[in-house]
Amino acid sequence: MKYRQMSLAAVMAARICMKIVPHIKSSNYLPQFGIILRKAATQSDFDIQHKTPLARRVAAIPKAQYGGRHAVTMLPGSGIGPELMNYVKEVFRYAGVPVDFEEVQMDPKSESNEDLEYALTSIRRNGVALKGNIETGSMSRGVLSRNVALRNELDLYINVLHCKSYPGVTARQKDIDIIIVRQNTEGEYAMLEHESVSGVVESMKVVTSENSERVARYAFEYAKKNGRKKVTTIHKANIMKLSDGLFLETSRKIASDYPDIEHNDMIIDNCCMQLVSKPHQFDVMIMTNLYGTIVSNVVCGLVGGAGLLSGKNYGDHYAIFEPGTRNTGTAIAGKNIANPVAMLNAAVDMLEHLGHHYHANMIHTAIDRTINEDHIHTPDLGGQATSIDVVQNIIKYLQETTKTSN
Repeated sequence: MKYRQMSLAAVMAARICMKIVPHIKSSNYLPQFGIILRKAATQSDFDIQHKTPLARRVAAIPKAQYGGRHAVTMLPGSGIGPELMNYVKEVFRYAGVPVDFEEVQMDPKSESNEDLEYALTSIRRNGVALKGNIETGSMSRGVLSRNVALRNELDLYINVLHCKSYPGVTARQKDIDIIIVRQNTEGEYAMLEHESVSGVVESMKVVTSENSERVARYAFEYAKKNGRKKVTTIHKANIMKLSDGLFLETSRKIASDYPDIEHNDMIIDNCCMQLVSKPHQFDVMIMTNLYGTIVSNVVCGLVGGAGLLSGKNYGDHYAIFEPGTRNTGTAIAGKNIANPVAMLNAAVDMLEHLGHHYHANMIHTAIDRTINEDHIHTPDLGGQATSIDVVQNIIKYLQETTKTSN
């Protein structure tokens, strides 16, 4: 057992023996004390994961507690986040979802990282979080960007965005079905910048072979398991020959392990043009962090805007679910016109991750019928419905389903 699990006397005795009898260091057994020693330097699961990202210590989905219920961290965030979270809780209540939320508020004006640390502790405890976008109002260098810090500290190295058209939504393009796999913890988001001399700021773009390999491997495995035929690597290796060059080279190396899946690559500026003009050529796309932000917003705009699609952030231990474009929507907060669908879809993704497939399918079907059949659309989709109109219609379908299932 570890030191912290032993009595104080046993710990002291063990330490004395380690000092007096050097050869004991090579043994894990101290018969005179009736204990088995583990190395004092043993790292926690989180430390092993964080300091050695390729150590695949994949933890199982957290076991449901208290009669089959899951505890999930809820981070309402800023802008429209709090009101959207209220809609999620209301929908979950009518659907009878076995999830209990641990709500953690984060003050965008905070001049310390205490609320961030509390949020990290909660997610490490629960394993899963649902979040809105979180503003970081402080300009102090010591106050970390909440959104970036959550991904970096929990090593959520993959962001996945399924960009699929809604038949009932009038959009610039139809029948889009693209998977965006984005590196989520480095690149321009490494938060490493300094002012070398007055008026000259240097920002470091970090690309590592280890994380590039994890992203590429995930994308090709996803394509293989889901019947996808093509993976496209997005880059700027013609200019950033070392950083993006490494990312592209790694993708090509991983592609050789999947001969049945077509692989090509495209420069980011051409990619944006091709997305607008011929988006159906793309199937699965992989890219570094900043390009992922750009491409995600472009595709969300093509299918109807920021209010529809959800994003999934995965690491080896934790998962966070959120709206796909990470917008706070501050300008429309409190006006009852924010589209709740993206946040509700994030909640559905979370339920799928936790294994609550019945409830996930129930809510997904209610959303689909509301948007595609009843055409109840908020102003961002060209409609006149309020946020509450959308939620109430979804709840109507949930009530019908729960009545027939009882």
